[in-house]
Amino acid sequence: MNQKQFSVIARAKSVTHAWRGVKLFVKTTHNAWLHIGAASIIIVCGLLIKVSQFEWIALVFAIGLVLVAEAFNTAIEIDMDLTSPQTHPLAGDTKDVAAGAVLIASIIAAVVGVLVFAPHIFVLSLW
Repeated sequence: MNQKQFSVIARAKSVTHAWRGVKLFVKTTHNAWLHIGAASIIIVCGLLIKVSQFEWIALVFAIGLVLVAEAFNTAIEIDMDLTSPQTHPLAGDTKDVAAGAVLIASIIAAVVGVLVFAPHIFVLSLW
């Protein structure tokens, strides 16, 4: 096996490539804008309602789940467009399954949001 030695410079370049990917994702993926907008609203609501530390953990993980799913979906779409530029049923299926993963993540995040915010809203509505 040809293993390379650990290199701080190589790791730094790797992080640079990762940040480029994040910027590309945010810049080119319109659904990411929607998810980031929704996440911003959730964060503001969490601050206003003063959710607990555990509730913040749940919200952060739910937001992260959706953003990671969308990023993977975007990567898969880019790859399918590259490797199957002509319409192909399997390429379409691949894209649909990846989009389905984002939908599942979004549903899970919505459930987490309801579980976190519903008790607070219920208490506020009693006033």
